[in-house]
Amino acid sequence: MGMMIIAVLMGACAAGLILFRRNTIPVDLHDPPLQQRKLSVIIPARNEEGNLPHLLRSLRAQTLEEIEIIVVDDHSEDQTKAIAESYGVKVIASPELPLGWTGKNWAVWNGYLQSTGELIAFLDADVRLAPDALQALIAAREQVGGTISVVPYHQAEKLYEKLALIPNLLGLFAFTSPMERTNGTKGLYGSCILTTRTHYDKVQGHEAVKGELLDDLNLGAKFMEAGIPVANYIGYDKVSFRMYPGGIRSEIEGFSKGAVLSTSKLSLRTTLLVAVWLIGLIMVEATPFFLGTSWGIPLALGYVLYTVQIYYFVRYTGRFGKWLPAVHFLSTVFFLMIMLYSVYQVVFFGRVAWKGRSIDVGARRK
Repeated sequence: MGMMIIAVLMGACAAGLILFRRNTIPVDLHDPPLQQRKLSVIIPARNEEGNLPHLLRSLRAQTLEEIEIIVVDDHSEDQTKAIAESYGVKVIASPELPLGWTGKNWAVWNGYLQSTGELIAFLDADVRLAPDALQALIAAREQVGGTISVVPYHQAEKLYEKLALIPNLLGLFAFTSPMERTNGTKGLYGSCILTTRTHYDKVQGHEAVKGELLDDLNLGAKFMEAGIPVANYIGYDKVSFRMYPGGIRSEIEGFSKGAVLSTSKLSLRTTLLVAVWLIGLIMVEATPFFLGTSWGIPLALGYVLYTVQIYYFVRYTGRFGKWLPAVHFLSTVFFLMIMLYSVYQVVFFGRVAWKGRSIDVGARRK
């Protein structure tokens, strides 16, 4: 019986190895320099006074010479606008939110309308870039010939931020899964997207997904439908972010707003493999309840196996501290709470809360 349990847990753990791809942003220093095309960087910002300085400083340090930076102030109640202006970038005020649009989509769209670059990058305000990040992203997009996005390396600092370990891993599985390559509704990761003006116009950009809560996933599907390739990378040493420095409430709201809805965008094979890996994880984390039984030792060995694997994954996923990956059950409990809260909001209320706004799920269809 013990050998059977170990075999089952090894199979569940192997599902994670199938899902995870160390798909970092390709950089070949031997490639000839790319012909420079003007890049417009559009940053939607709502109450981002704490994040913006990090991003704007990193943009100033980029190796690219011609960058147009546009910060769209989305009705902030803090010093977001003043901070953006102090860096000498173009700052525009997002107009009043019209019916049928979500706030971020409207802000991004208005930023795009005032941009002039042939290449368009959409960056969340909490993103931070290595000096050669944009150059590497442009080179990667040239290889793909379509649109790319990046899942940033998560710089978690406080304990509550580190609890995002398991949600981050599961999200990364969704974007690195090899089964998603042929998914007709393959999504993008909204924190960092790079495309061309031609491709963006072809799919009508964020106007085409104006009422969608999961604008990035739905925008990726629009590109795929138009025959434009979509590729997703992990940020590792090029693109990072600190997701929720404002407190655990913002972290819960941020993760729960798309936790349930995002699963519907994945291929069935990816969903099944994620479920297998997660079930195995929960099984091994139940080890203390089975100590002294025939299941105790096999589950304990499984816990060690999963822990080693998680330590490997977080090398490329984020900075979660030295000890939290070893007590990953804390993050699993946090993830399960998020899922329950997400179901509660979506199923019973049909809306979610984010940055002081109440957003109807499926507002565009209404």
